[in-house]
Amino acid sequence: MKTLAKAVTASVLVLILQGSVPYLLGTSPVQAQSPPDATVSDAAMGKMNTYVEFLNQTLRASESLQRYDSWVDMKKGPTGKERIIYGMYSLYDVRELAGKALASAQEEPKLPELDAAMTAYVETYQQLAPVIERANKCYERQDYKSDKMADGKAFHKDIAALSPVYEERRKTVDAALRTEKVKLDRASLLALEKAEGKKSRWHVRNVMFRAEAVMDVMPTNEKPVVAMPAFRSVLADYAQAVREFDDYALQHPNSFHVFESSPASLLSKLRNFDEKLEMAKGDARKGAGDDLEWLVSDYNTMVSTSESATVFAKD
Repeated sequence: MKTLAKAVTASVLVLILQGSVPYLLGTSPVQAQSPPDATVSDAAMGKMNTYVEFLNQTLRASESLQRYDSWVDMKKGPTGKERIIYGMYSLYDVRELAGKALASAQEEPKLPELDAAMTAYVETYQQLAPVIERANKCYERQDYKSDKMADGKAFHKDIAALSPVYEERRKTVDAALRTEKVKLDRASLLALEKAEGKKSRWHVRNVMFRAEAVMDVMPTNEKPVVAMPAFRSVLADYAQAVREFDDYALQHPNSFHVFESSPASLLSKLRNFDEKLEMAKGDARKGAGDDLEWLVSDYNTMVSTSESATVFAKD
């Protein structure tokens, strides 16, 4: 049975968690009419930026576990008789980031579900990371050639016990972050409309908000079958945003710099993707998955170019 490439899934995760325009993290929020609301938004964005940075840097652990899983039978553990022993990957030093994330979880504004999920994730990561690091060194030294994989087998017990917990808690914090992110985006979009009206900056932010919603329901290794009603719903919202964006671009030439053609281009490809999913009854493994990496690449390009999209706008 055909599976989606792990590299693609990892790419999706990374782009979703980057503090760029679509996430409205790492950018100054538009000042709403009510100063207290703006202050809360600032604080919430700061907290979420801290969380996003920690999640991005610790994605390396997920990649290391994927590498390990590629050559080890997770039920039996390493034997030393494998055809190729790939080992693991070294991790980034995130001790300072972990401290910041734990401190942020105690600060205002309180985001109970997200704060609890992040705290649990950090604690699990702090247990797993030293095991991965020690195991990685063991494999780098090729100790298994002299100890008959004794250390590798010992490390496997901890890896096998901790990795499912780590993966589950990462999923939980990711889901909670997305939920809060959508709330923040909606509030920011409304604040921008109130402050400036539906001008160039609003249209860029709106189209990226809708594009991100589409990316959130794209297939993954764990969920290769797309829920077509949900996909069609967010695709329709994105299509409407693109039409409004294009109409504004026609009325206000040169408002969007090199970004101008990107939303429609992505929409066209998403509609082709939708047709393939329809024929496969939503199962991306039956051909549609081949388009996923290109869609992710196009979306990432939009993420990058959207940051300077309105630099020459005169509205």
